[in-house]
Amino acid sequence: MSAPSTTTRGSRRATPVGTPAPSSGTSQRGTTRLRGSDTPRALTALGAVDALALVLVLGATAVGFGPVWGSTGYLLPAVGGAVVGLVVAWLGAWRRWAAFTVLPVAVVAYLLLGGALALPADTIGGVLPSLRTITDLLTGAVTGWKEFVTTVPPLRSFPHLAVVPYLLMLVTALLAGTIAWRARRAAWALVPVAVAFVGVILLGTVIAAFPVVQGLVVGGVGLLWAGWRVTAARLGAHQITTEASRAATRRLWWHRVRTGAAMLVVGAVAAVFAAPALLPDEPRTVLRETVVPPLDLHQYVSPLTGFRKYAKDMREDELFTVRGLPAGAKVRLAALDTYNGVVYDVSSGLPGSGVYTRAGEEIATVAPGTPTRVDVEIGAYGGVWVPDVGQLSGITYTGERARELGETTYYNSTTGTALATAGLRPGDTYTLDALVTPEPTEDDLRAGAIDQSVEVPVPPKGVLPASLAGKAAQFMGEETEPVDQLFALRDGLVASGVFSSGLDTQPPSRPGHSAERIDTLLADEEMIGDDEQFAVALALMANQAGIPARVVMGFYPDAEKNPLEPGEPFTATGTDVHAWAEVPFVGHGWVPITAIPDEDNKIKPEPKSLQVPKPPILEDPEPPEEPAEAEAGKIDDEDKEEAESDGFDWGQALLIGVAVVVPLALLALPVVLVLAYKSRRRARRRTAPRPVDRVSGGWREVLDAAADLGTPVPAGSTRREGAGMLARSYGATATIPLAHRADATVFGAGEPSEQEIEAFWADVDGVLGGLRSSVNRRARVRAALSLRSVRAGSGSSGPRRWLPRRDGPGGGAVPPAAGSSSGSTRRQGDES
Repeated sequence: MSAPSTTTRGSRRATPVGTPAPSSGTSQRGTTRLRGSDTPRALTALGAVDALALVLVLGATAVGFGPVWGSTGYLLPAVGGAVVGLVVAWLGAWRRWAAFTVLPVAVVAYLLLGGALALPADTIGGVLPSLRTITDLLTGAVTGWKEFVTTVPPLRSFPHLAVVPYLLMLVTALLAGTIAWRARRAAWALVPVAVAFVGVILLGTVIAAFPVVQGLVVGGVGLLWAGWRVTAARLGAHQITTEASRAATRRLWWHRVRTGAAMLVVGAVAAVFAAPALLPDEPRTVLRETVVPPLDLHQYVSPLTGFRKYAKDMREDELFTVRGLPAGAKVRLAALDTYNGVVYDVSSGLPGSGVYTRAGEEIATVAPGTPTRVDVEIGAYGGVWVPDVGQLSGITYTGERARELGETTYYNSTTGTALATAGLRPGDTYTLDALVTPEPTEDDLRAGAIDQSVEVPVPPKGVLPASLAGKAAQFMGEETEPVDQLFALRDGLVASGVFSSGLDTQPPSRPGHSAERIDTLLADEEMIGDDEQFAVALALMANQAGIPARVVMGFYPDAEKNPLEPGEPFTATGTDVHAWAEVPFVGHGWVPITAIPDEDNKIKPEPKSLQVPKPPILEDPEPPEEPAEAEAGKIDDEDKEEAESDGFDWGQALLIGVAVVVPLALLALPVVLVLAYKSRRRARRRTAPRPVDRVSGGWREVLDAAADLGTPVPAGSTRREGAGMLARSYGATATIPLAHRADATVFGAGEPSEQEIEAFWADVDGVLGGLRSSVNRRARVRAALSLRSVRAGSGSSGPRRWLPRRDGPGGGAVPPAAGSSSGSTRRQGDES
């Protein structure tokens, strides 16, 4: 039997990956090392091979962010995060840090380097993290994932989202590197890489980066490296002692290398030729195509409810100015596709309505059209709906509120509607990059066909105007073709309608577009209304006839009264507000269909002096606003609400407290568990049923303290040998008489008294204090949280065997046979 090896204070021992511990009796635990060497694998040439393999598979994984980012700007945060994770894992393997040390080091590295790698705009001088940098990194680690999948790509317009690839690659590299350099089964390092590979796909777009190359690198390199590590572990379990065995091992290695290389070449060639046939025709599944953004549209009132306000009360107000508007183009405010009997509103997530996702300086689109750049300056207009043109390919805000508006802008590419939850205000400016297509002529539309495969949200039953179906049938007559029916509906409304916005020079006209208002419009022989009522009536009748249609509100200049010269800016006023229906045509997309009666009044208003008083007409009120409801309440209710608003929000405070306390408690839980276990172990030893076990337990407490400090006493040593080793390592000479007393008590006649046990434990506490005072505070903290003594105790082969005592005259303990395991155990006094 080989003599037990010892280590000096602060040293650690480990076993190579896949190599079982030697049977010489020494307990080898911790990180991996080469046979016969204390050098960690991370510092060897084999560790460098592991690092190269990890760099290749991590690089192939990071490339997947390319399509969703839209540029190479993702490389710095993604590659930087992978490097930071590998460096922290390498340091942990080199210094043999425990998990509760590696984790805070990784968090600190994430915060210190995250500004320079992911958020340079928030840093001081592009390098040093600021308070905003720390806040954005912490917030992005929690909410960035949601924003990443609910934002319209390319994401390079949103630099703060670089936190996601930075954090994902950092965590993946940290886990993979730690497993590769420290675990016995290093092949498990491919698990976090595979998870990250799938995660990048889910976070990306339906467009893949380099699927064949990525698959070959991750699969081929990963499997080859894993096979090499498994083979190394198996060969490392056998001691090589002859030249013949070494030669056989070399031949086996070369055979495996050649076989693996041949398999990779064959697999690569097969993948290149088979990829077109194996890749699915359907686009791959990604989260952004299934996750609905958390935007609640119900809190924003439909802009169509304020139509009469613009047309009547703000006729001369300059709402906004558009520069670069193409001839004949319309400025769209919102597309409305959902009718509930009260209001035509926008929707999200319903069939054919699309979804609202974050939009920025670049918006991915495949829509046809001429690229156009339009500059907009907001005047008297205010609201969340963003005036736009055509199909947007990007929106860039300028001015003081650029960042606030940019971070709160959403866009629905299906309806072409933009929304800024921060709200536009006078003085805001922005630039639109749009694709604009000229409107087809009516002849082109009549010669074409309506795309009836397009879906629109279906109104609930019972909310449509009662006279809608009859009036639609009257207008369509004998027409059977959808195109002819559509224009018959439009012509019927124009011929039978009277345009009026309720001005003093026009016939009376109520605002609104509820089912009652539209029913009244269609039931009259002379239908009096403006764009609001006629556009809604046309869209509802078209839907009733099976023709997909929606309503759009926007602005455009009067080509007859105020034609725009080429290059002349368009300043929209209240007189330029309009509403129209949109219908999808094959080859043209959604096409505006305008139903505005002749502006010449067919009914001349009577002089006010001759007007006959009429009974009051109950107008369809606009949806009330929150402040109006508050004013309608009682004074007591207002006082109560004011008092409640001044009170402390305990629910919010509780939520914040839970958000702060729970993560801190989870971080502190391992520390508390370790300290509690050691405290319970000490109490159990001190209160053991047998008095002699209390003495041996006290000596065991000294050995565990030494193990936690980094100087474990070999398991085969006697108490006196262990005491001598501790005296040499720490200068703690008090351990020698303490070991003598423990041997005298354990092997002596009779049982020790309570006073002797208490005195012995008092000396134990003195020795422990001396051992801990010989190292610095950091070492004492690490020893208090160390699990070395816990692992040593759990690794014992079974219960200790004690020799019988002879308590008669001249009796002492029967001395055990030299070198026997029971004797060693008895002398060691291992009672945990």
